[in-house]
Formats: sequence, structure tokens, C-alpha cells
Amino acid sequence: MIRLEHVTFSYGEDGAQGGGVQNINLNIETGQCIVLCGESGCGKTTITRLINGLIPHYYEGKMCGEVWVNGAKVSVQPLYDTARIVGSVFQNPRSQFFNVDTTSEITFGCENLGQPAQSIRERLEKTVQDFRLKQLMGRNIFQLSGGEKQKIASAGVSMMAPDVIVLDEPSSNLDAAAILDLRATLAAWKSQGKTIVVSEHRLYYLQGIADRFIYMAAGQVKKEYSAEEFEQLTAQQRADMGLRTYRLEDLLSPKALQPATKQMALRHFCFAYKNASQTLCLRDCNIPANGIVGIIGNNGAGKSTFSRCFCGLENHCGKVIWNGQSYRPKDRLNTCYMVMQDVNHQLFTETVLDEVLISMADASREAAEKILADLDLTEVIDRHPMSLSGGQKQRVAIASAIASKRAILFFDEPTSGLDYLHMKEVANVLRQVRDRGMSVYVITHDLELILDCCTDIIHFESGTIIDQFPMDGAGLEKIRSYFINKKIINAPK
Repeated sequence: MIRLEHVTFSYGEDGAQGGGVQNINLNIETGQCIVLCGESGCGKTTITRLINGLIPHYYEGKMCGEVWVNGAKVSVQPLYDTARIVGSVFQNPRSQFFNVDTTSEITFGCENLGQPAQSIRERLEKTVQDFRLKQLMGRNIFQLSGGEKQKIASAGVSMMAPDVIVLDEPSSNLDAAAILDLRATLAAWKSQGKTIVVSEHRLYYLQGIADRFIYMAAGQVKKEYSAEEFEQLTAQQRADMGLRTYRLEDLLSPKALQPATKQMALRHFCFAYKNASQTLCLRDCNIPANGIVGIIGNNGAGKSTFSRCFCGLENHCGKVIWNGQSYRPKDRLNTCYMVMQDVNHQLFTETVLDEVLISMADASREAAEKILADLDLTEVIDRHPMSLSGGQKQRVAIASAIASKRAILFFDEPTSGLDYLHMKEVANVLRQVRDRGMSVYVITHDLELILDCCTDIIHFESGTIIDQFPMDGAGLEKIRSYFINKKIINAPK
């Protein structure tokens, strides 16, 4: 059982950075699956850190109240003892890796706990089978997609067989098939009697698994819902709370957006990472330009590699012919701007405002503040970017991209970790950028974002483009068919 009594926490020395939670009282019974939901920055991640002991043992701040897990005080118990009971899957799985190859990473936790070699081998074999990881074994972790890294992190936690598992935005970088796998994993853990705490924005895949939904706002628990009570809320009620859709099939097909009217040509876009097979193979093709182009496909399909090659971050990868001009990789470095999937790699300054200003050719505080206001970041303008929530960091990186005024913008999962309201704000900003004549490419697994703003779709699989189409009537049906999986829709209530 997990119990939080009158817990208040704010980050930084003496709580100077703010954030955190206020007067949290929460009981979680053994074997329950609890979902923490609410807008970005509401305190969901802080709750997971309180349960797994990262607060107060790792994150500095001012804390009052107490947290118990299985009768032990987390603040007093050594972190390594809590780790035997509580397994964690972080929003950014890369931050919890200790090895370079996938097999070693999955077994690391059990080895660290000193379990017998034969037991580890048996657990590994079962975990690989349960998580369908055969194709990922023995791979370099740094060459995996974000979704594949998430699967490795989940498998490593499962290997350790903890009583409690906390997950922070586990679906944020997963494709539709991987979300089904995640759902199956959660169901299996629940059947084993595990206590599961999930901090999430995507809610639809949790139908039939979650026992309770804890709605948070401004660092406080505002309301608790049983699964049945949450089911009875209308789509509008959930939207008013800043929550994502609970049923994908309820998403209405919007009016078709005006598709891109121009194209750019790609020549010899082929790429392979060192000591690996070819990841990308686009000999000669044309893609839409001057629109908002959604790039879809399963994890590992080559989408992120394509974006890196396009933006010139990988040398010797083809050329782009656009508006009658040929762009080689070094030319594209000054023409393109990419918001990476892991935005921690591109946040450098001491304040959010400075982060936007350094992206501008001619720095203008007024223009920077306007961009930040459009993305609901005014209140954190003087905060250190690394002190923000995952969703807030994502919006800061998007603000920097817009401020750069580059002709071509790439966004790799720009709504990862974003609630409904901020997803809508990002969609609106992308439309504004498109209206200024920029070409926008969005790698995404987010059906809501696609329906809201994308004009065209490019579908990748196995390093090639298998389909591309405008978001007209036929395109809307294609995209809904791709994302809406009957196994999720018809999940037991």
C-alpha cells in the first residue's frame, strides 16, 4: 500500500524554484492501477518521484509531510532499498540507462541486486518473449528510436519484479502498435497483483485497466474518480479539464485542410549508422512543401533518421531540390531547424527568455515574449529551462524553432508530454508558421494533432516511404484507420 500524508514539496534550495505539489493526501491500495492526470506542470511527475524516493534523495527542495510504501518511510529508507520495491519508467528513458547495449541494460537491474545468473537468464528469456523484444536484443541503445528505448526501459523494470511500478508518460513516444504492447504489459502486471501508478496525458489505452483517476491542477489533487465515474464524463468535460480524449473513435473528422501546393525533390537519401544495416533508403522522390506535413510510421521506421538527414545533421546524405535550388547537407544546416525528440539536448541558457533570444538572428525581447505568450510560457519566462516539466520544455524548444525564422522546420514528437490545451496551442502555432510561408514537417504519433492541423501525410516503414496523401476526405479515412485500433476501442470496460 502507498500512502501520502499532507505532502508538500517545492524544487530547489529552500524551495526557491517553486513547482512541485501542495498538501497531497492519497491512499493507493495494493494491486490498484492509478492514473495521475491533469495539465502539464500540474505535479503528476512530482508524485511519481515522491513514491520512488527520488524526492527527497535525489531532487533538492523543501518537503513537508510523509510518504509510506509497504509500511516504510520513503524519506528515511535508503534509495536502494526503495528501488527493490518500486520500479520506475521515466518519461525520458535515456536518463535511466547505464549500458550501451540493450541486453545488458535489461539485465542490469537484476545484476545490481545480486540475483543468481541462472535466474537472470530465465527472467531475460521470459521478458524478451513477453515484450516481443527479439529484434531489439544486442542492439546499440543510441541507435534505437524513442519508442524502442521506452520498451527497453519497461522490460528492465519488469525483469526486477518490483511490487510497485511507477510510469511517467510511458506512451509519449510510442506508436499505435507499441501502445498496444504497453497496454498488454500493464494488464499483465496488474494480473500479477502489481500496484501501478501512471502519470499520463494519453488516456484512451487505459480503458479497462485503470481503477482510479486522480485529477491534479496547480500542484493539488482536485478530484478523484473511479473508473466508472471517469467513464461517465463527457468529452467536453474532459476537454475543459485539459485532458486528452478518452475514446479515439469519438474524435470528429474535421474539415479537410488545404493541402500543400508545392513539392520538393529528394535525391539519394540513403543512410546507415556505423556498423548497422541501412536505416533509410529514398533514392528519388518528391514530398509536399509549404504545408504542415505529418510524418507517421512505427517506431524504428526511419522517421527521426530522415529528419536528421534532411536537416543536414548527418553528412553525405543526399540533396534536396526546392524552388529550383539544390541543397546539400551543409546548405540545409542554415535552412532547417529541428526540435528533437529529446529536447534536453537543445536547451542551453539560464532562462526561458534567453533560450528564445539566442535563436533569433536579430534578438528582440518583444518578439520573444509574443512567441512565449502564444505557447502559454509567460509565467516561466525567467525560470531555468531545465527546471520545467517535460511538456513545458517541449514548448520552449518549439518557441526557439519559431524564433529562428528558418524556412523549413522539423518537429520530432512536438506534443510529447502535452495536455489537451497545450496540444491545441502547438497546433495553432504550427498553422501560424505555415501561414508565414514556412514548410513544417511533424513526426508524430498524435492523432489529435494530425486531425487539428496537418495538411498532408507521409507514411514511413522500414526506411522507405510507403504512402503519402493529402488530408482530404480519403486521407482522413486513411489516417483514422491507421490510428484507431479496434483492440483498444473494444477494450473491456
